[in-house]
Amino acid sequence: MREIVLDTETTGLDPNQGHRLVELGCVELINRIPTGATFHAYLDPEREVPAEAFAIHGLSTEFLKGQKRFAEIVDDFLAFIADAPLVIHNAGFDHAFLCAELKRIERELIARDRLVDTLMLARRKHSAGPYNLDALCARYGIDNSRRTKHGALLDAEILAEVYLELIGGRQAQLGLAENGARRANGAGRAGAVRARPVALAPRVSEAERAAHREFVESLGENALWRGYL
Repeated sequence: MREIVLDTETTGLDPNQGHRLVELGCVELINRIPTGATFHAYLDPEREVPAEAFAIHGLSTEFLKGQKRFAEIVDDFLAFIADAPLVIHNAGFDHAFLCAELKRIERELIARDRLVDTLMLARRKHSAGPYNLDALCARYGIDNSRRTKHGALLDAEILAEVYLELIGGRQAQLGLAENGARRANGAGRAGAVRARPVALAPRVSEAERAAHREFVESLGENALWRGYL
């Protein structure tokens, strides 16, 4: 399965107020493992970068004026993401900016049912916040010392690690590797695994199941989550 972890930087908080993308960063995952393939672009927003935005990502108006415009990189960007699910932290924010840029140049918008929102995953997995990227790195022991400023590609790389922790992918890979090693050494043959005499009690309440089903229904008929119901 191919997934794309994506992050953006912008000139502000609302594309409806004329704010634009200034940076795009994407990381490719195949079967939940980073392949090393990435997409990265700085973008000329064709407007001034407010001081508040500069303080967050450090991308100045002067620096961005020499970069390509979104219309010049859109074909490469769309080719890279193809039809893969997009893993994004607070996905609604980035999705709104991407769609605003695509609409501006009259290109097809990205369907919302392609989004996997790690902010929502974190809220469902952990009863207490905070849920920002730095806090999740601290929770999972992920090194984010390089993150002195927000940067789309660096944040996408870090988010890929957080995503694997949120879905248990890293532990699953380690388990598979360990089982493979045991089989190679002749251990773990049939009969070595015993069934649990008493099944563990479910940890998910019916109310939580109902809330999840209601959320999945809101994503549309093609939502990836429908495969997990």
